[in-house]
Amino acid sequence: MNLNIQAAIVNVILIWMLTAPHEFSHAWVATKLGDDTPLLQGRVTLNPLAHVDWLGTTILPFLSTLFMGGFVGWGKPVLTDTSKLRGGLNGLLLVALAGPFSNVIMAVILGAVAGLCEGSAPSLAHFAYRGTQLSLYLAFFNLLPVPPLDGSKILLALRTPQAIYQEIARAGLLVLLILMFATRIGLWMSVWSYDGARLITDTFSSHPAI
Repeated sequence: MNLNIQAAIVNVILIWMLTAPHEFSHAWVATKLGDDTPLLQGRVTLNPLAHVDWLGTTILPFLSTLFMGGFVGWGKPVLTDTSKLRGGLNGLLLVALAGPFSNVIMAVILGAVAGLCEGSAPSLAHFAYRGTQLSLYLAFFNLLPVPPLDGSKILLALRTPQAIYQEIARAGLLVLLILMFATRIGLWMSVWSYDGARLITDTFSSHPAI
């Protein structure tokens, strides 16, 4: 077994970097829609320590990269009170989609860094390019309709009965692991992330590839 410890460490560093704006976006949109719960819990901040879930942000990303060659990870969920949100469950969906949208924005920023620095600072460019890939991957991953991921809020917005949602949530981690490592979904998301990262980076680059 070829264990890539360096890749595992890089993924953990990157997910810490990417989790903060992701969770901040959830919290910021929730407050704009009238829910002060994230503000009261100290989540309207870009401090990574406020958003770390040690299992989802450190342990699983490290182990899944090291032993499985894939990636599973998430941040500490931002709690919201649907009764305070303008739009109710529709508002909750907007809060949920803010996280993946932030990942797309981060992918563009990191892709620009990768493209602009590939000639002058290749190590930085390579790190930023990996961040671009991972940020896009996290956007796709978080849209999976499985609790605790953001995509699960799509089920609520579609008025899935709470009893059914709770049953799915209880098996959420197991369902995620099966989807990622017993199906081709993880591979497809990796391909989409690679193609998207290449497109973004090439847009800002005067060279064909890193």
